[in-house]
Amino acid sequence: MALLSLGKKEESCRCHGNTGEKTEGLQKVVLVGSPNVGKSVVFGYLTGRYVTVSNYPGTTVDVTRGKGKLGDKEFEIIDTPGMYSLLPITEEERVARSILLDENPAVVVQVVDAKNIERMLHMTLQLMEAEAPLVLVLNLMDEAERLGMKVDTGQLERELGIPVVATVATEGRGMDLLKEAVIRHEKKRGGIVKYDKVLESAVQRIQEKLKGEYRISKRAIALFLLQDDPDIRSLVRKQMKEDYRSLEEIIGETKNRYGQPLNYIVTLARQREILEIIKKVTVSSPEETMDFRERLSRLMMHPLAGVPILLLIIYSFYEFVGVFGAQISVNFLEETVFGKYINPFVTGIVISIIPWKVWQNLFVHDYGIITLGIRYAIAIILPVVTTFFIAFSIIEDSGYLPRLAMFIDRLFKKIGLNGRAVIPIVLGFGCDTMATMVTRTLETKRERIIATFLLALAVPCSAQIGVILALLAGNVGALWIFISVMAMIFLFTGYLAAKIVPGEKPLFFMEVPPLRWPKLSNVFTKTYTRVEWYFKEVLPLFVLASILIWAGKLTGLFDLLTNALSYPAALIGLPKEAATAFLYGFFRRDFGAAGLYDLKTAGLLNGIPLVVSVVTLALFMPCIAQFSITIKERGWKMALGMAAFIFPFAFFVGYLLNFVLNGLGIAL
Repeated sequence: MALLSLGKKEESCRCHGNTGEKTEGLQKVVLVGSPNVGKSVVFGYLTGRYVTVSNYPGTTVDVTRGKGKLGDKEFEIIDTPGMYSLLPITEEERVARSILLDENPAVVVQVVDAKNIERMLHMTLQLMEAEAPLVLVLNLMDEAERLGMKVDTGQLERELGIPVVATVATEGRGMDLLKEAVIRHEKKRGGIVKYDKVLESAVQRIQEKLKGEYRISKRAIALFLLQDDPDIRSLVRKQMKEDYRSLEEIIGETKNRYGQPLNYIVTLARQREILEIIKKVTVSSPEETMDFRERLSRLMMHPLAGVPILLLIIYSFYEFVGVFGAQISVNFLEETVFGKYINPFVTGIVISIIPWKVWQNLFVHDYGIITLGIRYAIAIILPVVTTFFIAFSIIEDSGYLPRLAMFIDRLFKKIGLNGRAVIPIVLGFGCDTMATMVTRTLETKRERIIATFLLALAVPCSAQIGVILALLAGNVGALWIFISVMAMIFLFTGYLAAKIVPGEKPLFFMEVPPLRWPKLSNVFTKTYTRVEWYFKEVLPLFVLASILIWAGKLTGLFDLLTNALSYPAALIGLPKEAATAFLYGFFRRDFGAAGLYDLKTAGLLNGIPLVVSVVTLALFMPCIAQFSITIKERGWKMALGMAAFIFPFAFFVGYLLNFVLNGLGIAL
């Protein structure tokens, strides 16, 4: 049997972390749907497992799997990335379709936003044309009802010819009915859209000439070919070889009969069908109910009113992360816990056990694994990362991020991105490594390249920001200079990248979920999961960095590299000791920022040099983990090209900043 295989199989079938389980032999239930419709919440109910649930697109970039017992039977449940159509535009949609079509599911559960049912039914009709074993879930029914919309699910079920279930997944409403629908599902052919005579004739002729067997209907294959789907075209051409020319003739002949693209003709026909269905199943028309949440939602996206709201959120973010996390918590752990208790205690034990100074230095003293690596990771990085992810989880669980994307879309267009790119950019302030992976959700290769570049250059991670905030604590002028310079660099380099990087300009389309009070259980679980992931990644790297520094000191290589870096450091007005912090930055940028923190504590760094060093290090090379992910996502040449630009550019900006601040005689 010829199987439909789209995209990279290893890419679509992998699981990460602890999300995968062995599920051989189980029937599969595949969840599909647009972002922000509650697929991940439904997945959690069906499996009893936790998966990150976010009110913004891109959370389930990788396919998540779990086992769920529905009734007396166990199934493999697969949660796919968000998709708007079976005709993929983004890599996210391509992976989702590949999983849907390669996994041979027993049941496909399409989760849709009930209040936007008219828009969501387009993919429903595509799935029905593909003859997928479909169950339609109308989620967010509470939001639809709040807006005065009532949907007759029984009538909708009769119109489509497939099971339809109404749910409020966040409250568990309707989930038992969904489980029952999955258990009792029997594959049957739902209604299909009838196109005009010319198009129907072309579909019929292509179906008759198609050779091979597919996991979707030949009618769907014919429609994909007529709409110029490159993956389907490549697949069919491989199977039919020379015979494919006859299909090309039909496709070309059909295109010549219309003045618009066939994709437009097909979509228009489906829209007419959907409008007829909506008339029959919508009991009452939606009423505009401008309650407080709706007013606030609109204000968040307003070009003027959105500014003070964003500034208020940034200020609250700073107070919690910058003051409580980066100052109060860091000072307590750094000065009291490690400074007074752990470091002296551990140093005494190591000295008493190991008589050789060279081996003592591996564990304690200036560059020891415990006194430097573990101290940096726990005392300086951990409290900042934890407070950041708490704040970030609250913001995303409330539904603000998609509204921020709508608000900032016009500005992002200037730098070659669209509002949707705010997701990986904002996530980069938590962890640039994670954010670089999320860039794959952007629609075009051009956007993915620009976003990856900006993350590597001008978006410091939460750990680095936390240390920087601690460094600039109490100096409002220095903090504003840092923020202003980083913002200008972000916009300026983004603007240049948009001019230089070839490719199509971005379009923007995003579902806006309802504003909700964040659930404490969600915030806690997401924060714990993310901090655990980050800490497992960062602690071994900090230990490794300490070992490499120790080995470098022992062999003289560390001193050689420090001396080499002291020259560019001197050019930007920094003391020679700052070169050590920049060398730390090769391992992790936050590790380097912690090195600057030590220099400030020792009284070697303040005033203009402090601001210059902070800006330069924030623009400095991406950390090892981010560089590795950049290689994986964008390739060796692109990753090395970005690094080759970023390294000298960071010191160039530092030089200009030092020159300007000293020239203006600004006292900091």
